[in-house]
Amino acid sequence: MELICPIDQRCSHQIAALLRPPSPPIVQEYFDQLISKRKSQGIKVKQNGDFGKGVFAETDFEEEQLIFKDEMLVGVQHPSNKIDCLVCSYCFKFIGSIEKQIGRKLYLKTLGIGNSSHNGCQRNSSDDEEDDHYVQNHHSSEDGASSSSGSTIPLPMMAVESLMNGELALPYSNKFPLPSVVSCLGGCEEAFYCSKSCAETDWESSHYLLCTGEKSESHSRKALLKFIQHANETNDIFLLAAKAISFTILRYRKLKASHMSEQEKPASSILGADLSLLLEAWKPISIGHKRRWWDCIALPDDIDASDEATFRREIQELAFTSLQLLKEAIFDKECELLFSLEIYGHIIGMFELNNLDLVVASPVEDYFLYIDDLPYPKKKEAEKITQPYLDALGEDYSNCCQGTAFFPLQSCMNHSCCPNAKAFKREEDRDGQATIIALRPICNGEEVTISYIDEDLPFEERQALLADYGFRCRCPRCLDEEP
Repeated sequence: MELICPIDQRCSHQIAALLRPPSPPIVQEYFDQLISKRKSQGIKVKQNGDFGKGVFAETDFEEEQLIFKDEMLVGVQHPSNKIDCLVCSYCFKFIGSIEKQIGRKLYLKTLGIGNSSHNGCQRNSSDDEEDDHYVQNHHSSEDGASSSSGSTIPLPMMAVESLMNGELALPYSNKFPLPSVVSCLGGCEEAFYCSKSCAETDWESSHYLLCTGEKSESHSRKALLKFIQHANETNDIFLLAAKAISFTILRYRKLKASHMSEQEKPASSILGADLSLLLEAWKPISIGHKRRWWDCIALPDDIDASDEATFRREIQELAFTSLQLLKEAIFDKECELLFSLEIYGHIIGMFELNNLDLVVASPVEDYFLYIDDLPYPKKKEAEKITQPYLDALGEDYSNCCQGTAFFPLQSCMNHSCCPNAKAFKREEDRDGQATIIALRPICNGEEVTISYIDEDLPFEERQALLADYGFRCRCPRCLDEEP
């Protein structure tokens, strides 16, 4: 039986207008302004009929040179990873202190709260009340630091709490300072920040509607908590979709307030302009390539091809359940188009096709590596204090912040099995921005490409993986290797 969404039935023409790709001049203007605002000198987004959009060099780049950094439009930390890493909910920098990072992780571990399944990453001051908040929030290589045994060794709770509460300072931790923890403006126990600026920006862009604190603007905190729980238990891509919808609603409200002020007319006289204002608010989302989530999601290996229709139907039902929970929590009548299943499915599909892993290296790993590299007398003295904590952490000491995000510029980059660039975090890249580095010299006018998959795979395996993105690769390497 087909799912029926009343908004889809009632507003099909308006929904079609939202999903219609923007005209090439609008797209070009948007990316030109975005590149200028971010001061990403040396690149330009260009459009062509064969591959949609692409990023092109407007200067020469040397091997390993930074091409650009891209701020995310929306991003989320994986729920399981929140146990391992306390980071800013807006820019994803690590916050607090080395002691708080270690103590908090061990405290949650002692309480029996599960660990993240993500291990170490590869890469070339709050008060006591705030400590309580982020506790309540969640009711090795040869050259690396290593624990003295293969398994973790628990510590007394008093030792863990003294570390988490700032009563104990670890040796040399002052060489790894972190921003102090700033609480959410709405008073929730889910979001924390590295600065007042990040807290205010996140509040104004999306968190205002998605906060579960006392100052939340959601219609029902209970419904919002149900939505978040459902997303955590099924797929955190729903959290990204909720941020995109909240982002668009808040942009719409600002645009409408500004429009009313300029017109100096009552609201009833400008209702005809509401759709055009919503289209303008929707523009950052409209730019991304979209398909319905249940149409574009890759078929899992354990699903037989004969069961594909059933699988896609179940994915659609899962999205519909998530949408109903979100609608109950933050529905806005003037922006009801955003709560149609068609729009929701396309938003999630955009993230499925264009998202990039969000990775931020852990300063805790850097700290223990620093201790390990100390000259012998200093190292022996420091390890009298640090080794029990390292043993208690075990292999989890190196866990980094991990999540998923949508990056506007990165999403324009086309694939090649012989790419000239890659997403790569350098030592100095300590936030959630995407960082694109040249793999080889790139000439002025050349398209900048990345690989969406492991390009070391054989030809047929690469093509099979890329089929999930909706295309067959025709890069020079594939043309050469194709039978």
